[in-house]
Amino acid sequence: MPSLGALIAEPLFLLTDTAMVGHLGAPALASLGLASTILTTVVGLLIFLAYATTSIVARRLGSGNRPGALAAGISGIWLAAALGVVLGAAGLVLSETVVSLFPATDEVSSGALAYLHISWWGLPGMLIVIAATGVMRGLQDTKTPLWIALGGFGSNAALNAVLIYGLGLGLIGSAVGTVIAQWGMALVFLGFIITNARHQDVSLTPSLLGFTAAARSGGWLFLRTLSLRVALIGTVLVATGLGTRELAAWHIVFTIFTLLALALDALAIGAQALVGHDLGSGDLAAVTHATSTLMKWGFLAGGILAVATGLLAPILPFVMTSDQPVQQALTPVLILLALTLPLSGYVFVLDGILIGAGDGKYLAITGALNVLMFAPFLWIAAHTEWVVLGVNLGGLLMLEAAFGISYIGARALTLGLRARGKRWMVPGESR
Repeated sequence: MPSLGALIAEPLFLLTDTAMVGHLGAPALASLGLASTILTTVVGLLIFLAYATTSIVARRLGSGNRPGALAAGISGIWLAAALGVVLGAAGLVLSETVVSLFPATDEVSSGALAYLHISWWGLPGMLIVIAATGVMRGLQDTKTPLWIALGGFGSNAALNAVLIYGLGLGLIGSAVGTVIAQWGMALVFLGFIITNARHQDVSLTPSLLGFTAAARSGGWLFLRTLSLRVALIGTVLVATGLGTRELAAWHIVFTIFTLLALALDALAIGAQALVGHDLGSGDLAAVTHATSTLMKWGFLAGGILAVATGLLAPILPFVMTSDQPVQQALTPVLILLALTLPLSGYVFVLDGILIGAGDGKYLAITGALNVLMFAPFLWIAAHTEWVVLGVNLGGLLMLEAAFGISYIGARALTLGLRARGKRWMVPGESR
């Protein structure tokens, strides 16, 4: 449960933003969808800051080197801060160019730019949160990230309510509230890390060795995540080409999917720390047992969320937006999404297990193959047309099928084949 709460807090930020902005109209919601795609791509590409630190810290902790584990984590946080400053500055300069790559209307593009120009200021804080979360999980502490994440979500929701509606700032208010919440979480995390470092007499300055370890471990994970983001951006490009309402609907669908995916990923995050710890101590039998158990739990958790999503599919559209054509299109797409969730649960658990084992190279290579298998189905979705109440429902359904069945199915195949063998189980303090 602590892993679950900490994982879903960040997508809850976006879900809250989506629900509040959704009642401002389809153009504002489409702008948020476009801007959030760009932001989550940058953050998603750097999720290795959490995954790599979790694996490294857990292995060192498993081998009995707690000070070394904490020192590695601190270097990872410094790396996150540096990347956040550089990429945030680049984002401010390049936002207009990036937004122009999407075939959106002028109104949607203008709103997305306004949102991005504020949101980039929160990027360093968000990356610090991601890296610090990885450190705490590697140290087997999942409760602290949970409470910090819940506090951040609560403050984000309150700030957005005041800024969007109370002060009438609309989409801009959503961006400001999220940036404030992100930096608040970062400062609280840093307080906990500094306290732990002082108790262990660990230096707060980064080490070249720590930077190198984080970069080496994270390099393959970066490429793995890049393939995921290429797939996700592909769906947004197709949805944008379908139209403004279609993009608004797809943003809601994918925001809900992200929340559900990270809820399922709670098992994977636990697996990362558990597998890393057991490999560090050399207990391969425990790794094998955990893998088998977690795979079953992945299917089960996906099934439970599938039932819940299916039951809520007729209700969620009215919570998320006031645009009637978008509401009508959402329910069938959400039902199709629900049907794909058990397979997603299996995929996310296996992904987490292999990340915890440090098997990033395999994940990177097969990630590229998965995208190649996915591409033809994206093309089909882009050329599917069945308009209902002014929305291309056929295109949206085909897009969900392309992602939830063909892409997730390709990942299930490549991950399942790897998990059946033992080559990924490399014991010791480092891989």
